[in-house]
Amino acid sequence: MSNLLHIDSSVQGDRSVSRRLTARAAERWLAAHPGGTVTYRDLAADPLPHLDPATSTSLSEALIGEITAADTIVLGLPLYNFGPPSTVKAWVDHIVTAGLSFDPATGAGLLGGTDFVAVETRGGGYGPGTPREGWDHAQTWLTHGVSLTGLQPRFVVVELTMAEVNPAMAELKPLAAQSLADGEAQIDALWAPAG
Repeated sequence: MSNLLHIDSSVQGDRSVSRRLTARAAERWLAAHPGGTVTYRDLAADPLPHLDPATSTSLSEALIGEITAADTIVLGLPLYNFGPPSTVKAWVDHIVTAGLSFDPATGAGLLGGTDFVAVETRGGGYGPGTPREGWDHAQTWLTHGVSLTGLQPRFVVVELTMAEVNPAMAELKPLAAQSLADGEAQIDALWAPAG
């Protein structure tokens, strides 16, 4: 039976664009995998502790167990202060564990083969030619952060999400709407039947 690991990390609750998009992704995944199951983890509501000698191994085993039981991971990745939420950093710290997620002798990742989709949302614009081009450190960091495990995230990126609520960004609303529509279309195509 197929299993999806659905992880949210936004602190914005019902206002969160990343949560709406990961929910859409989970719906599309379930439609493509009838009878599939979903394991849900909310890193904002139930944050993981920082690495700690007393709890690290058992918690790492549990979190890596969620990954090995999953065929697909969908991670909501809002951009906070140009990087990932600290709760996502804690999750990565716990899953990069010698002997559990990578072989310490060979360096081979043990979690490869799991489909990993990161749904990144950015309040502003960080694309080529924008004033903050290159300031998005979440995407590169996540790719490098999980690389030892064999996980290889692919990204759906939606930006300008603050245009709807920030009057200074009002003129960017059409671009924001297009970015959202493009992201939704990418999500809808993730598990669409071939043909």
